[in-house]
Amino acid sequence: MNLRRDFIKIPLAAGLGAALSLAFGGTATAQPPVQLLNVSYDPTRELYVDFNQAFAKYWKAKTGQDVTIKQSHGGSGKQARSIVDGLEADVATLALAADTDALVKNGGWVAPDWQKRLPHNASPYVSTIVLVVRKGNPKGIRDWDDLVKPGVGVITPNPKTSGGARWNYLAAWEFARRKYGGDAKAKEFVAKLYGNVPVLDTGARGSTITFAQRAQGDVLIAWENEAFLLEKEFGANFEVIAPSLSILAEPAVAVVDRNVDRKGTRAVAEEYLKYLYTEEGQDIIGRNFYRPAVSQKAQAKYAKQFPKIELFTIDKAFGGWTVADKAHFADGGTFDQIYARK
Repeated sequence: MNLRRDFIKIPLAAGLGAALSLAFGGTATAQPPVQLLNVSYDPTRELYVDFNQAFAKYWKAKTGQDVTIKQSHGGSGKQARSIVDGLEADVATLALAADTDALVKNGGWVAPDWQKRLPHNASPYVSTIVLVVRKGNPKGIRDWDDLVKPGVGVITPNPKTSGGARWNYLAAWEFARRKYGGDAKAKEFVAKLYGNVPVLDTGARGSTITFAQRAQGDVLIAWENEAFLLEKEFGANFEVIAPSLSILAEPAVAVVDRNVDRKGTRAVAEEYLKYLYTEEGQDIIGRNFYRPAVSQKAQAKYAKQFPKIELFTIDKAFGGWTVADKAHFADGGTFDQIYARK
């Protein structure tokens, strides 16, 4: 099987970080067509291909106007920097709120109250972090502590560029802190884990490709949706392992205020994000292996596909993203201290 050709069916890896895919809806109308750019993180490609098609039909029926949505994907932190550097995003659907906050702090691209504009702190879907192993689980990996054993190759992206990687890192840190007692032990544990990482890709999808297509490593630390998508496409080759403890990942969405006001796309951009909270939007979210955040109907429909995992929040475990970023991911933080010793 040609994995590069067949993996995930919808465009997967062509141009990691900068690949643009188009989703079209409708035909010419009296109104001029409108175009949006959704700048997102790595594993949301399939979700937004599906969602964009539904939204284009909805917007056409509501307004008579054609809308085209372009997608840009890459490591979440890298994507945020691209917007600051001039990428003309109408909406930012990034992996963590801290990356959207960076758009507030670095140029006022997004208004400070962005997280209050939409329900559920502007997180229409949530996820968590799980482990993916090769079929038969030859290394016997069952939980986080198996990842630090000698000879276990761990694939995870770089937390300096990837939002998913930061969720991975913090999930492992909190597991070790609870099991072994305190931050000093957690730091030792995470250092051992990264000692087993042969390569740090810039984004989560790049790590999936390294694991699945390039056959590196024994275990992939992955977004839950990415893990189940991989298992769905290549169930004969991989298994998803639910760890005993993981983090509640809350990707957030926001209109990029400076761009939509300049481009005149605010109305359609705001409606685009609101549509994620509709019953159809929430169903599409569940269908693509994200956990619907607000629809009880969608939550019930897709509950069986998600494993029962004890989940903690970043606010309770780390004091929120501002504190966690400064302690762990800023220059000179614990990740730099750990990885510098490699």
